[in-house]
Amino acid sequence: MPVLTGDRTKLVNPRGEDASSIRICEVVSALSFALDLTEGQPMGHSVRTCVLGMRLADEVGLPRELRGNLYYALLMKDAGCSSNASRMFQILGTDDIKAKRDVKTTDWTRIGWDSLQYALSHVRTGAPFLARLRALFDVAVHRDKNAKEMVQVRCERGAAIARGIGLPETTALAICSLDELWNGSGQPAGLRGAEIPILSRIMNLARTVEIFSTAFGAEEAVRMARKRSGRWFDPSLVRAFCSLAKNPSLWEDVENAHRRVLDLEPVQTVLTAGETTLDNICLAFADVIDAKSPFTYRHSVGVAGAAVAMARTLALGEAEVTLIRRAALLHDIGKLSVSNTILEKPDKLTTAEWDIVHEHPRYSHEILKRIPGFGELSEIAASHHEKLDGSGYFRRMTAAQMSLPARILVVADMYDALTARRPYRDALPREKVFGILRQDAPRALDTACVEALERSIDTLETPTS
Repeated sequence: MPVLTGDRTKLVNPRGEDASSIRICEVVSALSFALDLTEGQPMGHSVRTCVLGMRLADEVGLPRELRGNLYYALLMKDAGCSSNASRMFQILGTDDIKAKRDVKTTDWTRIGWDSLQYALSHVRTGAPFLARLRALFDVAVHRDKNAKEMVQVRCERGAAIARGIGLPETTALAICSLDELWNGSGQPAGLRGAEIPILSRIMNLARTVEIFSTAFGAEEAVRMARKRSGRWFDPSLVRAFCSLAKNPSLWEDVENAHRRVLDLEPVQTVLTAGETTLDNICLAFADVIDAKSPFTYRHSVGVAGAAVAMARTLALGEAEVTLIRRAALLHDIGKLSVSNTILEKPDKLTTAEWDIVHEHPRYSHEILKRIPGFGELSEIAASHHEKLDGSGYFRRMTAAQMSLPARILVVADMYDALTARRPYRDALPREKVFGILRQDAPRALDTACVEALERSIDTLETPTS
């Protein structure tokens, strides 16, 4: 397992931008904004949850040695969230992101009007009456089985990703038990009371409070916590939260979470990034991105392999190769904002659906530029659908505005997409793909990049941790 190193690495990109030293929390807190997207939450949900969780940990006197583990568990709690998106879409037949968003404010442990209304709003909403009736019946019959399956996939995958970037086992186990409930009605193991790790209990309360306070206000969050005390939440934690909620400084910290979250990393567990750790984080989030749909499995690492091969063939220096590889691994992070109803649609997309797709590079840019020293990387990653003639998106850049790394990434992304199966077509043979690429050069694609890919195609490497 990779181990987080204690060295502070100077990140100097090829254009001379000194990123100074970078902390792991600066990277992970920024990338958590992408996890918020796929959970249907407003960006910043994870960092606000982290602030709430750490303030609650202070309130209950959580042992010092556990606070660092809690901190990273709070930021990474949704790392496995993309892994069940496709399955949720298959079960419900509707927008997985909206379904995930709305379930967070539904007491799904009780069969009643709330759960019925949720089903009516999210199960095969566009299907004919009889087909929808059958789907509703099927969802009701298999409710517990499906819930356990989806939570188990999500939690186990999230824990594996935490381990993959070198976070402690205590953090991974906390993520694994995030959806366990105090009365034993949670998932996936049905743990009860003190069987649930204390970190998971804090995380579950902090997460739910954040969702309710953002959607309905602080008073409603307090009412919800009291109502679910003893069922969802540890009563002692609810009492501590209700006391803490009276302090205006809590809500001020939550409101300024994007700044406060970095200050709340426990001093004794401050983690800083070496090059290997940064690569592992990029690979881990590439897995998160690609897990969103079976049609994008290994897409990010495939794009990275093609981009690195081109960069080396074009004799770029190793620092720039590293920059391009990381940009390629993270280029589609904004696609976590796109529902699987679009990603897995076998038919032609509507204009409205294309408008949603066209926004995902913008999200990639917004998320990645939050990381200190990733300014150049965010520009490259966000340009992966641009074209030299200005026909691309989302900024309609022209040749004069596109750097060589950006041109490399465009060709790599297009090559990997065309050689992979999609819901509307089979994978295309390599020669046909190169015919398409050559046809688009030099009008839309950089000829030198296309030729470099052709020369290096038999030497492609797939980045691994």
